[in-house]
Amino acid sequence: MLESTLTVILAGGHGSRLRPLTSERAKPAVPFGGKYRIIDFCLVNCLHSGLRRILVLTQYKSHSLQKHLRDGWSLFNPELGEYITAVPPQMRTGESWYSGTGDAVFQNLYMLERSGAEQVLILSGDHIYRMDYAAMLEFHRERGAAVSIATMQVPVTQAQQFGVVSIDAERRIQQFIEKPDVIQPEWEQAGMVTVSMGIYVISMDLLVDTLRADHERPKSQHDFGRDIIPNLIAHYGVYAYEFGGAAGRVSQDRYWRDVGTLDSYFEANMGLLDPVPSLDIYQPEWPIRTYEAQYPPARTVPGQTGNEGIFINSIVSGGVVISGGGVQHSILFPNVRVGEDAMIFNSILFNDVRVGEGAQLQNCIIDKDVVIPARAKIGFDREQDAERFTISEKGIVVVPKGYRFS
Repeated sequence: MLESTLTVILAGGHGSRLRPLTSERAKPAVPFGGKYRIIDFCLVNCLHSGLRRILVLTQYKSHSLQKHLRDGWSLFNPELGEYITAVPPQMRTGESWYSGTGDAVFQNLYMLERSGAEQVLILSGDHIYRMDYAAMLEFHRERGAAVSIATMQVPVTQAQQFGVVSIDAERRIQQFIEKPDVIQPEWEQAGMVTVSMGIYVISMDLLVDTLRADHERPKSQHDFGRDIIPNLIAHYGVYAYEFGGAAGRVSQDRYWRDVGTLDSYFEANMGLLDPVPSLDIYQPEWPIRTYEAQYPPARTVPGQTGNEGIFINSIVSGGVVISGGGVQHSILFPNVRVGEDAMIFNSILFNDVRVGEGAQLQNCIIDKDVVIPARAKIGFDREQDAERFTISEKGIVVVPKGYRFS
């Protein structure tokens, strides 16, 4: 069944709530965890699940994403029919850009039909999780499902952020409501509700027919959650596959994050520093692949005054040099430099950041190629920081890519 499956990754979203991190890049290309990009997680799920034909539908500021796919993911053999291909809007069905998740796939039906695949696995490229898609495809085959949807349990207080589903004893979906205003009592069980993860398996023929019909509906938003899936439930067998169940080869940590806001993004990164992190990136049976430049090992060195460079409970990537400064509970991406007496606490520093002597940072995200002046202080005076930088609801200060201090 794996050989007859085409994977489509939706990776064209603006990620507007993550700005300024998405001012120069698509959300799936945002760095994460000291060396990765967000899209690496669904791509590595495909790799370990045995899926070798993947289309990545790009749109918004896709250059860095396409470069990352080229540099880090050119590992399949096209002579064997394997590929990871970035697909920008082709304008085959009109002059518009992608106008919804369903429309993005509809505009590429030409490529889907030519693939010869029997079913399509549709994923979002901006979520962080581990999942064995092969187990879901097997569930889809065993149930004889027209459509299978990956689902998980969330607290009822979070339900309005998702598509809520109600299922029967056979796990057939009876109802699907995208981001409902009111949670019906029958949907809730012990304070939890079942929601869609935006992961779909659907037969190729049914997908093609459904998207063509949806394209003709004048009032449709051409969205899987709002339009396409609810219409399918009324006429076909649509089943719910439980995320984190017993099936599958990856350990079932049930970790899934949509890092759609600056605070959720920051908290997901900081969660990697917990004594027992919810997401274990060190699992040997499910390693996470990415592009990694050939930097030398990270090191600490004494400063000119003899102070030792130190880091405590931090992730420090290749090429980092801490020269007489201190780093605590922070994540440093490759090739960061920390000067003498500089102090960094509870912060994320992207590639090639330079921190001057005596500078102090706390509760910050510093994007690429920023040079922090000597003795600068960021994250201590909210009013002063707000005059120059974006500040999240929970007070995280975000310095944009390439920012130059006056």
